[in-house]
Amino acid sequence: MKTQQTSRRSFLKQSSLATAGALAAPYISLGQGSANGKLNVGFVGVANRAGADLAGVAAVKEAVNVAAICDIDDKFLAQAAATHTKAKTYHDFRKMYEQKDLDAIVVGTPDHTHAVAAVAALRSGRHVYCEKPLARTISEVRAITNAAKETGKVTQIGTQIHSMTNYRRVVELVRSGAIGKVAEVHVWVGGGRGGKELPAKPEVIPAHLNYDLWLGPVPEVPYSSQYVPKNWRDWWMFSGGQLGDFGCHYMDLPFWALDLKYPLTIEAEGPEIHPYSTPTSLKVRYQYAARLGHPPVNLTWYHGGGRPDGIPQKYAARYSSGVLFIGTEGQLLANYGSHVLLPEDKFAGFEAPKPWIPDSIGHHKEWVMACINGGPTTCHFEYSGPLTEAALLGNVAFRAGKKLEWDAANLKAKNCPEADQFIQHIYRKGWSI
Repeated sequence: MKTQQTSRRSFLKQSSLATAGALAAPYISLGQGSANGKLNVGFVGVANRAGADLAGVAAVKEAVNVAAICDIDDKFLAQAAATHTKAKTYHDFRKMYEQKDLDAIVVGTPDHTHAVAAVAALRSGRHVYCEKPLARTISEVRAITNAAKETGKVTQIGTQIHSMTNYRRVVELVRSGAIGKVAEVHVWVGGGRGGKELPAKPEVIPAHLNYDLWLGPVPEVPYSSQYVPKNWRDWWMFSGGQLGDFGCHYMDLPFWALDLKYPLTIEAEGPEIHPYSTPTSLKVRYQYAARLGHPPVNLTWYHGGGRPDGIPQKYAARYSSGVLFIGTEGQLLANYGSHVLLPEDKFAGFEAPKPWIPDSIGHHKEWVMACINGGPTTCHFEYSGPLTEAALLGNVAFRAGKKLEWDAANLKAKNCPEADQFIQHIYRKGWSI
């Protein structure tokens, strides 16, 4: 414990000298209020996916104090408070950020409040863990990414599959050249979200729910149980639908293995475009330029039933969602927990390269320990920002109804100014980044 505390004091001393930290200092104490020298963490959201994040971070008991919890639902907040009895409770995360002893923040809200919560936390000098996708719109994602870079804080997005062993072995196979040069990738997810019509009548807001705070920055819409607490992914005003949800998980694998970042063009096809509800199915084609050691890449996304041709029948059920790398010397089929080299007869007796990517200590723990001891995380915002932007660009191309020529530096579709309305965020009065 003495060694850990010494390491922590050294890291905190260095952090206090950083310009960004100094500028953001009014509420930051970096554990000085903690008698046991642990990381004091505040949680924005405590139920459903946010509840899993709360449990995951709190499980690092040797290094974490659950110092504050916040939720807009009294029932969810009471349940969490019954477990974390020493944590201060809040309904509004902006009030929680005034608690001076907080070192780090976990944002587990729906997509539409990720940006306002994450950027404010970073600018107040806190480290941030944020659920995926990083935000609802591309402009918000870039704002979070820039804030993380400016402040130098430790960040991690909630793509926990990235920390599983299988993804590491797949990345090693691709980078070792086991299937040759890869110029084509297919990514698919079964199922879809959306395809709904707006609720016909507003409903009475439950007494335990602060709906105005749940809406946060988005323009006001009447309350409906179709939005809160679980079905908000069906609607553009709160999310990016199935692609926004799972794109950051499954596209993470080719992004990591092939060093992808910003696409050159994006083209999408799907059902009739609905102004409010996300599509139940979608096919998106991304074109990427050549990178050092990698040729240009065509990446195709599918959800709601589509998938590439040629997957052996014996693997069809197991890989109802997955990634297919097509190389000059073979193919690699993968999902969250397994992978196989194809054709199987060609790779009979193949010996995988000796593992060189270290196994993770755990996705949440990785972030916690980086906050305390310094060092990067594997899904920091500099990596996960472009990953999220790529996923959301598929939605933009679909909604704009046109193949986009992407100017990543300026967040513009060069050939489609009408796409701006789907790229830039619009906040209601009283909310800003």
